[in-house]
Amino acid sequence: MPVVVVESPAKAKTINKYLGDNYTVLASYGHVRDLPPKDGSVDTENDFEMLWEIGSDSKKHVKAITDALKDDNELILATDPDREGEAISWHLQEALTKRKAINKSTPVSRVVFNAITKTAVTEAMKNPREVDMPLVEAYLARRALDYLVGFNLSPVLWRKLPGAKSAGRVQSVCLRILTEREMEIEAFRNREYWSVKAILATPRGQEFEARLTVLAGKKLERFDIENQTQAELAETAISSRDLKIQSVEAKPGSRNPSPPFMTSTLQQEASRKFGMGARQTMSSAQRLYEAGHITYMRTDGIDMAPEAVVMARDAIKDRYGAEYVPSAPRVYKNKAKNAQEAHECIRPTEMTKAVDDLKIMDADQRKLYDLIWKRTLACQMESARLERTTVDIGSDDEQVTLRATGQVMLFDGFMKIYEEGRDDVVVDDDDKRLPQITQGEKADKRSVNPEQHFTQPPPRYTEATLVKRMEELGIGRPSTYASVVTTIQDREYVRKEKNRLIPEDKGRLVIAFLENYFRKYVGYNFTASLEEELDDVSAGDRNYKDVLNSFWKDFSASIAETSDLRITEVLEKINEVLEPHLFPPLEGGGDPRLCPNCEIGRLSMRTARSGGAFIGCSNYPECRYTRAFGPPGAEDNGGIPPEGKVLGEDDGDKISAFKGRFGPYVQRGEVTEENKKPPRQSIPKDWPPADVDLKQALMLLSLPREIGPHPEDGVMVWANIGRYGPYLKHAVSTSERGGTNANLEGIDEVWTVGMNRAVQLLAEKIASRGSRGQPAVPIREMGEHPDMGGVINIMKGKYGPYVKWEKVNATIPKEIEPEDLSVDQAVILIEEKLAKSPAKRKAATKKKHAAKKTAAKKAPAKKPAAKKKAAPKKKAAAKKDDA
Repeated sequence: MPVVVVESPAKAKTINKYLGDNYTVLASYGHVRDLPPKDGSVDTENDFEMLWEIGSDSKKHVKAITDALKDDNELILATDPDREGEAISWHLQEALTKRKAINKSTPVSRVVFNAITKTAVTEAMKNPREVDMPLVEAYLARRALDYLVGFNLSPVLWRKLPGAKSAGRVQSVCLRILTEREMEIEAFRNREYWSVKAILATPRGQEFEARLTVLAGKKLERFDIENQTQAELAETAISSRDLKIQSVEAKPGSRNPSPPFMTSTLQQEASRKFGMGARQTMSSAQRLYEAGHITYMRTDGIDMAPEAVVMARDAIKDRYGAEYVPSAPRVYKNKAKNAQEAHECIRPTEMTKAVDDLKIMDADQRKLYDLIWKRTLACQMESARLERTTVDIGSDDEQVTLRATGQVMLFDGFMKIYEEGRDDVVVDDDDKRLPQITQGEKADKRSVNPEQHFTQPPPRYTEATLVKRMEELGIGRPSTYASVVTTIQDREYVRKEKNRLIPEDKGRLVIAFLENYFRKYVGYNFTASLEEELDDVSAGDRNYKDVLNSFWKDFSASIAETSDLRITEVLEKINEVLEPHLFPPLEGGGDPRLCPNCEIGRLSMRTARSGGAFIGCSNYPECRYTRAFGPPGAEDNGGIPPEGKVLGEDDGDKISAFKGRFGPYVQRGEVTEENKKPPRQSIPKDWPPADVDLKQALMLLSLPREIGPHPEDGVMVWANIGRYGPYLKHAVSTSERGGTNANLEGIDEVWTVGMNRAVQLLAEKIASRGSRGQPAVPIREMGEHPDMGGVINIMKGKYGPYVKWEKVNATIPKEIEPEDLSVDQAVILIEEKLAKSPAKRKAATKKKHAAKKTAAKKAPAKKPAAKKKAAPKKKAAAKKDDA
């Protein structure tokens, strides 16, 4: 009975069902071996020999396969049909050979299938082959390169640039893309321009909108109307003239469908339409693939199998009619250079089944399947047919011409079910529908409206547009996109706000350092050419050790050149490199690095302990001038200038407002040698810093406020504003640890709350502590654990929301909103947490076995079935993608 090894237990379960009792199907749970994170794992002195180590979590899976092979001396490797899958098969074969679980007499074969369906799996079993070594060597080269870059470059960053965490071959280039866009945005200076539109009407009273295109006989360019005065003159020119229809031109047009999905375009469209991150998209796609609903989801191919094209055309005809099926199938040319890594597009395995025809419970998976199904059918549908109309309206003296455009849908074609999303909203006048307009007839003016516009900076990248840009540059491959985009966020080099990626200070400093000392290795062309060399390796056209040797020769020399660098030297160099950006020339001339506060010190970039950066004065501590990292005005300080704002005086002390690292605050007096820490108080978030006056500042500086001794024990009760808002404290002093704290409802209550109210709130807080034995109320109930039973809930925790199952608490990643978390994702988080805690894993296993025994006792007796080895019901760990 052959032993079949796949990557995940979900796949093992499905494939076992297709193959029957004649096979033992087990899961490897992703990669079983990796390079240990220590020096020498890639031996550059010994022909790049790589030291592999079986992970602690993988040892039990390898043992399970080893034990199975004792009874069944045949191994079939059925891991995923890409470079990573080929590498896992190779690793398994190597590891099992070293353990003597397989030998020369053991039949070992490799099978691949692009979809987990009975037809695909059984057909694959009829066509076994050997492990594809060129693909494996391409994997080895990538893994070695990532190790050499990360293991050698990251320590340089740690030593030379405080706060930096790591660097990677692809992640650093990805970070450079984001950083350059941010600098474009900061350097952008908007430009004013105006347009003039008019609401016109036909003799039949039907209104339409037209835009001024010719003024004073001259065709208008974008910036020809520069200000309001010129716009008003243009308005007068239109209003003072009679207008008539000069020409009406209607042209037929068409729109063709987009090609079917590959990995990058699926990630882009899921981001546009659903706001799903790359990792979230791939996780849902993985579940759909394992359930047999879609073909393999890591692909750079857009071609479709001939039988799938036939199925798609049949499904279109049955659902929408023969007029929606083009006369010939649409053929999409595969863009992938390397045919060995270019698989079929991402498509449904059964074209006839829409999302409502399948039992998909998870919301993300439902949305994603529906998207894939519609895109696949649309790519084989007839084109949409349109009629585009352009109408010119002008005056008899030809001094003024306006233009109206619109279109009419004659046949919707593929647009009946699908239209590709856009990365950034674009207003398109062509989408408007025009009334019946005839040449020569009069156009009545209903209104003339000048509109002011300003040019906009380039938009920040979303995950979708970043993946698209990486693809355009030839950086990374389908299996790396999600992991790279996730890594730069996990390293806190980049943050996501409103679905846009914004580089943090530490990320920008890392790129400034790398561009100065390792410029070649964050170059777009170099990274893309290296990807092409790796593609040549997978095609069998290049030796992978030659690629490694060529790379290491120059890279090691660059590392050696930085060994004697001092931190101050690095920071000054970054100052020099970023000077045009951080200190642009002043409009009136002068030294842009001269401190505007003391007019003595020079401005330079400084790093904070947190890894962030800011601009400070060299005359510190005499001058405490600071501003945000970036060009002047890059950050809104809430109306408080960098040098602070004097609000007035009180008892001879100057009262000022400042913008600090942790937010705006007010201060009594000045920093001196004798008074290094003058009284300060944060300005509440609800108070606009620019509006804070002397009276409010004195109220803040009067805190903490004594309400009085508690009537029961005589200990003082205080009111104050803290990190989390207004609160009461029952303690000898506000600095005392312990005591009782209770939240106040509003800021104003800090100065108005009396003893009766304070005693009541403190008593309620003490009473709530006594109810801690009661179960907390979940913020979302997710139902039973699909494998082990027991309720899964999402709870609100001190450090953020988390998944709770039994005694397991698993933190929810920052990029996933609690309401968007699926049951499958929750189970994966629970499994990952269990893997880190052997004791909890053991308890969970006992619970599972106990549940099985209980179910067996309740079940009616039946004849014993033939013994069959079942794969453990554990969710698959995601494959480790190279970064």
